[in-house]
Amino acid sequence: MRKLAPLLLVITIILCICLGLAVFMIPSRAAQIYGPPSARLSIPQRVQYSALLLWSDGLLTRPLNETGGEQTFAIEMGESVDSVAAHLQEVGLIRDAEAFRSYLIYSGLDTSIQAGQYKLSPTLSAIDIAHEFQDATSEEVTFVILSGWRMEEIAAAIPTSGLSVTAEEFLNTARRPMTSYDYLEGATTNEGFLFPDTYVLSRNATVTEMVNTFVRNFGFRLLPDLRNGFAQQNLTVYQAVTLASIVEREAVQDEEKAMIASVYLNRLSIGMKLDADPTVQYAYGYDFMERTWWKNPLDLQDLQFDSPYNTYLYAGLPPAPIANPSLEALQAVAFPAATPYYFFRAKCDGSGFHDFSETFEEHLGNGCQ
Repeated sequence: MRKLAPLLLVITIILCICLGLAVFMIPSRAAQIYGPPSARLSIPQRVQYSALLLWSDGLLTRPLNETGGEQTFAIEMGESVDSVAAHLQEVGLIRDAEAFRSYLIYSGLDTSIQAGQYKLSPTLSAIDIAHEFQDATSEEVTFVILSGWRMEEIAAAIPTSGLSVTAEEFLNTARRPMTSYDYLEGATTNEGFLFPDTYVLSRNATVTEMVNTFVRNFGFRLLPDLRNGFAQQNLTVYQAVTLASIVEREAVQDEEKAMIASVYLNRLSIGMKLDADPTVQYAYGYDFMERTWWKNPLDLQDLQFDSPYNTYLYAGLPPAPIANPSLEALQAVAFPAATPYYFFRAKCDGSGFHDFSETFEEHLGNGCQ
């Protein structure tokens, strides 16, 4: 035994040296290929997963199929890493689920996989796919147009929407009417026909596709009964939409839209000016002090702003819609309330409702004290 002791010592020293080299060399080599390991891993774990990655190198760095097609891959909320890896191998996107799992743990990406829908292809390596799972950005974008928005307000919502279209591109296209639709015959703009709704659009939709979707959606709402209602008011579709855009901006409470529409129709029938504040607001444009497209309140000087849209100065309807009205506003114009009223003003209680009157004297009497 005394003779063997030196030999055993030498063997032990050699093993320690080899182990030390392994502890240093294996993680170092893995880091060169796969990047630094997760700070969460202990030293033994770093060695373990580094060795696993080096052992299965070709399974991770080479695509499974360089000519494969794209497919949709879903990760459910709360789905485990093991389940994701197994599913990827099952659908033919990676070579080896266990090697993929090892890379996720080594890199720390196992804790930041996001649930969602992904477009993946076997032309991606397993490492590429692992990094794809860190961004669940959807291929589709939900975009909302609110009732009463003018097109500049729609444009202002685009930069933060995730769409590839710019606000400037949208405005340039929206200002050119899509005359292929009969209801835009004679129009000078698409304003009024960018129908307020919630849209699901492709993130990469072109500006023409985007505007066309909004305008086409208006056409879906323009049913025969609505067209007939406009005709009964002696209005073309374009004129009706123009009036509905004013009603939309005037009404705070939906239930009053038919009443407000009746006032304007009564005024039009006798050649009386509409005297509608929203038309002045539209003509005035952006108010830099209030940071709004709808200056409120207006003063007497504003009412003298010279524009064909200013219905305090010019009789009849403005030359085009001033906003994009809701279906309720369109229906209010098609089927207005039957009233004798020519005037209305906001109630003094801040409720958003209005007092309606037949004569100007009554109108003055409804003023706030």
